[in-house]
Amino acid sequence: MKKPLISLMALTASVISSGAIASNLENPLYMPKNREVYLKTGAAVMYKEADTTKATLKKETNGNTEFPIWRFTGDIGYGITDRLDVHGHFGYTRDNDISRQGMHRGRIGLMYRLLTEESPIVWDIYGDAYLSGISPMKGVYTEKGFNFGNYSNGRWGAIAGTRFGKTFKNDLTLAAHVEYLQTFGNHNNKIAIDPALKVGGVYSMKQLGFPDEISVNLKSTHETVAGFDAMYQVNTKWSIGGGFEYIEHTDNSVKSIHTKLNEPVNSALKPIQTMVVEDLLNRTRFMKDGWDEYVLKANVAYAIDEDVQIAFFAEYTWDDAHSQSQNGTDEKIEAGFRLNARF
Repeated sequence: MKKPLISLMALTASVISSGAIASNLENPLYMPKNREVYLKTGAAVMYKEADTTKATLKKETNGNTEFPIWRFTGDIGYGITDRLDVHGHFGYTRDNDISRQGMHRGRIGLMYRLLTEESPIVWDIYGDAYLSGISPMKGVYTEKGFNFGNYSNGRWGAIAGTRFGKTFKNDLTLAAHVEYLQTFGNHNNKIAIDPALKVGGVYSMKQLGFPDEISVNLKSTHETVAGFDAMYQVNTKWSIGGGFEYIEHTDNSVKSIHTKLNEPVNSALKPIQTMVVEDLLNRTRFMKDGWDEYVLKANVAYAIDEDVQIAFFAEYTWDDAHSQSQNGTDEKIEAGFRLNARF
Protein backbone atom coordinates (compact mmCIF):
# COMPACT_ATOMS: atom_id res chain seq x y z
CA MET A 1 0.00 0.00 0.00
CA LYS A 2 2.86 2.35 0.78
CA LYS A 3 4.37 2.32 -2.72
CA PRO A 4 1.07 3.03 -4.57
CA LEU A 5 0.38 5.89 -2.11
CA ILE A 6 3.80 7.44 -2.76
CA SER A 7 3.32 7.03 -6.51
CA LEU A 8 -0.11 8.67 -6.31
CA MET A 9 1.31 11.60 -4.33
CA ALA A 10 4.16 12.03 -6.83
CA LEU A 11 1.73 11.92 -9.75
CA THR A 12 -0.55 14.49 -8.06
CA ALA A 13 2.40 16.83 -7.39
CA SER A 14 3.51 16.42 -10.99
CA VAL A 15 0.05 17.32 -12.33
CA ILE A 16 -0.21 20.35 -10.00
CA SER A 17 3.26 21.56 -10.97
CA SER A 18 2.67 20.96 -14.67
CA GLY A 19 -0.63 22.85 -14.54
CA ALA A 20 0.94 25.76 -12.68
CA ILE A 21 3.81 26.15 -15.11
CA ALA A 22 1.63 25.75 -18.21
CA SER A 23 -0.80 28.43 -17.01
CA ASN A 24 1.90 30.85 -15.81
CA LEU A 25 1.59 33.96 -17.99
CA GLU A 26 5.31 34.70 -17.47
CA ASN A 27 6.16 31.34 -19.05
CA PRO A 28 8.01 32.08 -22.34
CA LEU A 29 5.97 29.29 -23.98
CA TYR A 30 2.58 30.34 -22.60
CA MET A 31 -0.36 30.04 -25.00
CA PRO A 32 -4.05 30.58 -24.13
CA LYS A 33 -6.38 27.60 -24.26
CA ASN A 34 -9.52 27.46 -26.42
CA ARG A 35 -11.78 30.48 -25.68
CA GLU A 36 -9.37 31.74 -23.03
CA VAL A 37 -8.54 35.47 -22.88
CA TYR A 38 -5.38 36.84 -21.28
CA LEU A 39 -4.37 40.39 -20.46
CA LYS A 40 -0.98 41.69 -19.33
CA THR A 41 -0.61 45.35 -18.33
CA GLY A 42 2.71 46.86 -17.33
CA ALA A 43 4.15 50.11 -16.00
CA ALA A 44 7.84 50.90 -15.66
CA VAL A 45 10.37 53.67 -15.28
CA MET A 46 13.59 53.87 -17.30
CA TYR A 47 16.96 55.57 -16.82
CA LYS A 48 19.08 56.27 -19.89
CA GLU A 49 22.50 57.76 -20.58
CA ALA A 50 23.11 58.92 -24.15
CA ASP A 51 26.02 57.51 -26.13
CA THR A 52 28.65 59.60 -27.93
CA THR A 53 28.03 59.70 -31.69
CA LYS A 54 28.41 62.40 -34.34
CA ALA A 55 24.71 63.20 -33.94
CA THR A 56 24.83 63.57 -30.14
CA LEU A 57 28.07 65.57 -30.31
CA LYS A 58 26.48 68.00 -32.78
CA LYS A 59 23.40 68.32 -30.58
CA GLU A 60 25.58 68.48 -27.43
CA THR A 61 23.55 65.69 -25.85
CA ASN A 62 26.33 63.08 -25.55
CA GLY A 63 26.51 61.71 -22.02
CA ASN A 64 23.22 63.35 -21.03
CA THR A 65 21.03 61.39 -18.66
CA GLU A 66 17.27 61.02 -19.10
CA PHE A 67 15.13 60.16 -16.08
CA PRO A 68 12.36 59.40 -15.44
CA ILE A 69 11.22 57.89 -18.72
CA TRP A 70 7.76 56.41 -18.24
CA ARG A 71 6.87 53.20 -20.05
CA PHE A 72 3.47 51.52 -20.31
CA THR A 73 2.68 48.23 -22.04
CA GLY A 74 -0.35 46.10 -22.75
CA ASP A 75 -0.60 42.58 -24.18
CA ILE A 76 -3.88 40.86 -24.99
CA GLY A 77 -4.69 37.50 -26.54
CA TYR A 78 -7.51 35.05 -27.21
CA GLY A 79 -7.32 31.31 -27.78
CA ILE A 80 -9.20 30.52 -30.98
CA THR A 81 -8.30 26.88 -30.34
CA ASP A 82 -5.80 25.20 -28.03
CA ARG A 83 -3.18 25.63 -30.79
CA LEU A 84 -4.12 28.96 -32.41
CA ASP A 85 -4.36 32.41 -30.84
CA VAL A 86 -4.90 36.01 -31.91
CA HIS A 87 -2.88 38.60 -29.98
CA GLY A 88 -1.88 42.23 -29.74
CA HIS A 89 1.14 43.94 -28.14
CA PHE A 90 1.21 47.68 -27.45
CA GLY A 91 3.48 50.15 -25.68
CA TYR A 92 3.69 53.88 -24.92
CA THR A 93 6.74 55.90 -23.79
CA ARG A 94 6.97 59.43 -22.40
CA ASP A 95 10.38 61.11 -22.04
CA ASN A 96 10.07 64.72 -20.89
CA ASP A 97 13.85 65.30 -20.94
CA ILE A 98 13.90 65.20 -24.75
CA SER A 99 10.23 66.12 -25.35
CA ARG A 100 9.56 62.78 -26.99
CA GLN A 101 6.51 60.62 -26.44
CA GLY A 102 4.29 58.18 -28.28
CA MET A 103 3.69 54.55 -29.14
CA HIS A 104 6.96 52.59 -29.16
CA ARG A 105 5.35 49.20 -29.82
CA GLY A 106 2.27 48.13 -31.74
CA ARG A 107 1.44 44.81 -33.40
CA ILE A 108 -1.43 42.38 -33.85
CA GLY A 109 -1.28 38.87 -35.26
CA LEU A 110 -1.76 35.12 -35.05
CA MET A 111 0.30 32.36 -33.47
CA TYR A 112 0.02 28.64 -34.29
CA ARG A 113 1.48 25.77 -32.27
CA LEU A 114 3.07 23.33 -34.67
CA LEU A 115 4.33 20.97 -31.96
CA THR A 116 2.57 20.61 -28.60
CA GLU A 117 3.83 19.58 -25.16
CA GLU A 118 3.45 15.93 -26.17
CA SER A 119 6.32 16.36 -28.67
CA PRO A 120 10.01 16.49 -27.74
CA ILE A 121 9.82 20.29 -27.98
CA VAL A 122 7.12 22.92 -28.22
CA TRP A 123 7.29 24.86 -31.49
CA ASP A 124 5.24 27.94 -32.42
CA ILE A 125 5.17 30.14 -35.51
CA TYR A 126 3.57 33.59 -35.69
CA GLY A 127 2.89 36.44 -38.06
CA ASP A 128 2.07 40.00 -36.98
CA ALA A 129 1.08 43.25 -38.63
CA TYR A 130 3.45 46.04 -37.57
CA LEU A 131 1.43 49.13 -36.63
CA SER A 132 3.91 52.01 -36.53
CA GLY A 133 2.13 53.49 -39.54
CA ILE A 134 -0.84 54.43 -37.34
CA SER A 135 0.93 57.66 -36.41
CA PRO A 136 3.42 59.59 -38.57
CA MET A 137 7.03 60.00 -37.62
CA LYS A 138 7.31 63.52 -36.17
CA GLY A 139 10.18 65.84 -35.49
CA VAL A 140 11.88 69.17 -36.09
CA TYR A 141 14.78 69.84 -38.47
CA THR A 142 17.23 72.29 -36.90
CA GLU A 143 20.72 73.55 -37.64
CA LYS A 144 22.03 70.76 -35.40
CA GLY A 145 20.08 68.07 -37.20
CA PHE A 146 16.79 66.26 -36.72
CA ASN A 147 15.07 66.14 -33.33
CA PHE A 148 12.58 63.28 -32.99
CA GLY A 149 9.17 64.21 -31.61
CA ASN A 150 7.73 60.71 -31.11
CA TYR A 151 8.66 57.02 -31.22
CA SER A 152 6.93 56.07 -34.46
CA ASN A 153 8.90 55.50 -37.66
CA GLY A 154 5.67 56.12 -39.58
CA ARG A 155 5.82 52.80 -41.40
CA TRP A 156 3.56 49.80 -41.67
CA GLY A 157 5.20 46.41 -41.83
CA ALA A 158 5.02 42.65 -41.35
CA ILE A 159 6.67 40.44 -38.75
CA ALA A 160 7.41 36.72 -39.11
CA GLY A 161 8.69 34.82 -36.13
CA THR A 162 9.10 31.51 -34.38
CA ARG A 163 9.70 30.30 -30.83
CA PHE A 164 10.53 26.89 -29.47
CA GLY A 165 11.46 25.29 -26.18
CA LYS A 166 10.79 22.64 -23.58
CA THR A 167 9.73 22.23 -19.97
CA PHE A 168 12.02 19.95 -17.96
CA LYS A 169 10.86 18.00 -14.88
CA ASN A 170 7.73 20.15 -14.72
CA ASP A 171 9.54 23.14 -13.23
CA LEU A 172 12.15 24.56 -15.64
CA THR A 173 11.25 26.00 -19.05
CA LEU A 174 13.88 26.95 -21.62
CA ALA A 175 12.87 28.72 -24.83
CA ALA A 176 14.31 30.65 -27.76
CA HIS A 177 12.78 32.98 -30.33
CA VAL A 178 13.73 34.58 -33.63
CA GLU A 179 11.77 37.14 -35.65
CA TYR A 180 12.15 39.35 -38.70
CA LEU A 181 10.42 42.67 -39.38
CA GLN A 182 10.07 44.18 -42.85
CA THR A 183 8.71 47.72 -43.05
CA PHE A 184 7.32 49.41 -46.16
CA GLY A 185 8.70 52.71 -47.34
CA ASN A 186 6.35 55.69 -47.48
CA HIS A 187 6.07 59.42 -46.72
CA ASN A 188 4.10 59.13 -43.48
CA ASN A 189 6.17 61.69 -41.61
CA LYS A 190 5.88 65.31 -40.50
CA ILE A 191 9.12 67.26 -40.27
CA ALA A 192 8.81 70.82 -39.03
CA ILE A 193 11.45 73.30 -40.21
CA ASP A 194 12.98 75.36 -37.41
CA PRO A 195 12.29 79.05 -38.29
CA ALA A 196 15.73 79.95 -36.94
CA LEU A 197 17.47 77.66 -39.46
CA LYS A 198 19.41 79.66 -42.04
CA VAL A 199 21.47 78.50 -45.02
CA GLY A 200 24.96 79.93 -44.92
CA GLY A 201 23.80 82.09 -42.04
CA VAL A 202 21.94 84.29 -44.57
CA TYR A 203 18.82 82.77 -46.14
CA SER A 204 15.93 81.29 -44.18
CA MET A 205 14.41 78.07 -45.42
CA LYS A 206 11.16 79.92 -46.08
CA GLN A 207 12.99 82.35 -48.40
CA LEU A 208 14.29 79.31 -50.29
CA GLY A 209 10.77 77.97 -50.83
CA PHE A 210 10.54 75.46 -47.98
CA PRO A 211 7.15 75.34 -46.20
CA ASP A 212 6.91 75.21 -42.41
CA GLU A 213 6.58 71.43 -42.57
CA ILE A 214 7.71 68.82 -45.09
CA SER A 215 7.53 65.06 -45.54
CA VAL A 216 10.12 62.81 -47.17
CA ASN A 217 9.94 59.47 -48.98
CA LEU A 218 11.64 56.86 -46.80
CA LYS A 219 12.96 53.51 -47.99
CA SER A 220 11.86 50.20 -46.51
CA THR A 221 13.86 48.88 -43.57
CA HIS A 222 14.19 45.66 -41.64
CA GLU A 223 14.88 44.59 -38.08
CA THR A 224 15.86 41.24 -36.63
CA VAL A 225 15.42 39.90 -33.10
CA ALA A 226 16.88 36.80 -31.48
CA GLY A 227 16.89 35.71 -27.87
CA PHE A 228 16.37 33.05 -25.27
CA ASP A 229 14.37 32.90 -22.05
CA ALA A 230 14.20 30.72 -18.97
CA MET A 231 11.62 30.32 -16.20
CA TYR A 232 11.78 28.24 -13.05
CA GLN A 233 8.55 27.37 -11.22
CA VAL A 234 9.56 27.48 -7.56
CA ASN A 235 6.11 26.34 -6.41
CA THR A 236 2.47 26.88 -7.38
CA LYS A 237 2.70 30.55 -6.30
CA TRP A 238 6.20 31.77 -7.17
CA SER A 239 8.33 31.69 -10.30
CA ILE A 240 11.53 33.40 -11.44
CA GLY A 241 12.69 34.10 -14.98
CA GLY A 242 15.33 35.71 -17.09
CA GLY A 243 16.71 35.96 -20.58
CA PHE A 244 18.83 37.69 -23.18
CA GLU A 245 17.78 39.38 -26.42
CA TYR A 246 19.58 40.86 -29.41
CA ILE A 247 17.78 43.50 -31.50
CA GLU A 248 19.14 44.88 -34.76
CA HIS A 249 17.80 48.29 -35.83
CA THR A 250 18.95 49.03 -39.39
CA ASP A 251 19.71 52.44 -40.85
CA ASN A 252 17.03 54.69 -42.29
CA SER A 253 17.36 56.10 -45.80
CA VAL A 254 15.63 59.03 -47.52
CA LYS A 255 14.83 58.66 -51.21
CA SER A 256 13.41 62.11 -51.95
CA ILE A 257 11.47 65.04 -50.55
CA HIS A 258 7.79 64.22 -50.97
CA THR A 259 6.45 67.72 -50.35
CA LYS A 260 6.39 70.02 -53.35
CA LEU A 261 8.54 73.05 -52.54
CA ASN A 262 7.50 76.61 -53.24
CA GLU A 263 9.39 78.91 -55.54
CA PRO A 264 12.12 80.95 -53.75
CA VAL A 265 11.37 84.60 -53.01
CA ASN A 266 13.36 85.47 -56.13
CA SER A 267 14.60 83.41 -59.07
CA ALA A 268 18.26 84.04 -58.20
CA LEU A 269 17.85 81.77 -55.17
CA LYS A 270 16.68 78.77 -57.22
CA PRO A 271 20.22 77.28 -57.53
CA ILE A 272 20.64 77.60 -53.76
CA GLN A 273 17.34 75.78 -53.21
CA THR A 274 18.54 72.98 -55.51
CA MET A 275 21.88 72.83 -53.66
CA VAL A 276 20.13 72.61 -50.26
CA VAL A 277 17.88 69.74 -51.46
CA GLU A 278 20.82 67.83 -52.97
CA ASP A 279 22.87 68.31 -49.80
CA LEU A 280 20.00 67.13 -47.62
CA LEU A 281 19.46 64.02 -49.73
CA ASN A 282 23.18 63.25 -49.85
CA ARG A 283 23.35 63.35 -46.05
CA THR A 284 20.21 61.27 -45.52
CA ARG A 285 20.41 58.77 -48.38
CA PHE A 286 22.28 56.48 -45.97
CA MET A 287 21.67 57.98 -42.56
CA LYS A 288 23.87 55.65 -40.45
CA ASP A 289 21.39 56.07 -37.61
CA GLY A 290 20.86 52.40 -36.72
CA TRP A 291 21.93 50.63 -33.55
CA ASP A 292 22.22 47.11 -32.13
CA GLU A 293 20.77 46.40 -28.69
CA TYR A 294 21.74 43.70 -26.19
CA VAL A 295 19.16 43.21 -23.44
CA LEU A 296 19.41 41.27 -20.17
CA LYS A 297 16.03 40.51 -18.54
CA ALA A 298 14.90 39.20 -15.16
CA ASN A 299 11.56 38.82 -13.39
CA VAL A 300 9.90 37.45 -10.27
CA ALA A 301 6.21 36.52 -10.41
CA TYR A 302 3.62 35.72 -7.75
CA ALA A 303 0.23 34.09 -8.42
CA ILE A 304 -2.45 35.89 -6.41
CA ASP A 305 -4.86 33.17 -7.43
CA GLU A 306 -5.09 30.69 -10.30
CA ASP A 307 -6.05 33.45 -12.79
CA VAL A 308 -4.30 36.60 -11.52
CA GLN A 309 -0.57 37.19 -11.23
CA ILE A 310 1.77 40.08 -10.51
CA ALA A 311 5.32 40.16 -11.86
CA PHE A 312 8.21 42.48 -11.07
CA PHE A 313 10.80 42.85 -13.81
CA ALA A 314 14.06 44.61 -14.65
CA GLU A 315 16.02 45.04 -17.88
CA TYR A 316 19.56 46.25 -18.54
CA THR A 317 20.48 47.28 -22.09
CA TRP A 318 23.70 48.23 -23.79
CA ASP A 319 24.18 48.82 -27.50
CA ASP A 320 26.43 49.55 -30.46
CA ALA A 321 25.24 52.77 -32.10
CA HIS A 322 26.03 53.72 -35.69
CA SER A 323 27.86 57.01 -36.24
CA GLN A 324 24.78 59.23 -36.74
CA SER A 325 22.47 57.53 -34.25
CA GLN A 326 20.51 59.55 -31.70
CA ASN A 327 19.22 56.37 -30.05
CA GLY A 328 22.52 54.91 -28.85
CA THR A 329 23.00 54.63 -25.10
CA ASP A 330 25.90 53.93 -22.78
CA GLU A 331 23.39 52.19 -20.57
CA LYS A 332 19.66 51.84 -20.18
CA ILE A 333 17.94 50.47 -17.08
CA GLU A 334 14.21 49.76 -16.82
CA ALA A 335 12.25 48.40 -13.86
CA GLY A 336 8.55 47.94 -13.25
CA PHE A 337 5.69 45.51 -12.77
CA ARG A 338 3.11 43.62 -14.79
CA LEU A 339 -0.38 42.61 -13.73
CA ASN A 340 -1.44 39.48 -15.58
CA ALA A 341 -4.93 38.00 -15.73
CA ARG A 342 -6.67 35.15 -17.49
CA PHE A 343 -10.44 35.00 -18.15
